[in-house]
Amino acid sequence: MSKSAVNDDAPEQAAFAALEGVVGQALESLAGLSKRAQSAEAKNAELSELVKRFTGDDAEAGRMLSRLKRLEEENADLRHRLQLGRAGVERMIARIRFLENQA
Repeated sequence: MSKSAVNDDAPEQAAFAALEGVVGQALESLAGLSKRAQSAEAKNAELSELVKRFTGDDAEAGRMLSRLKRLEEENADLRHRLQLGRAGVERMIARIRFLENQA
């Protein structure tokens, strides 16, 4: 095999190595998400049982759990909005500092 044929394979080998790295990271991430989902499901089942014992009524337990889920989703949304707001404030501060340095 000529030296140029070996050099022609180098970009492909680098691309495959990069692809293997990305796939490996994706698999690790998927495994972590799977563990988190299993943990959340177990926690949800435990919480459901506790609420049923506390209320003594399956319907009331369902209402409480659905309200809890809505509140958790709302909390996640508010955290996301806060994060976006902070990023906006940081950009504004950066602009102000830039303008101050220009003066």
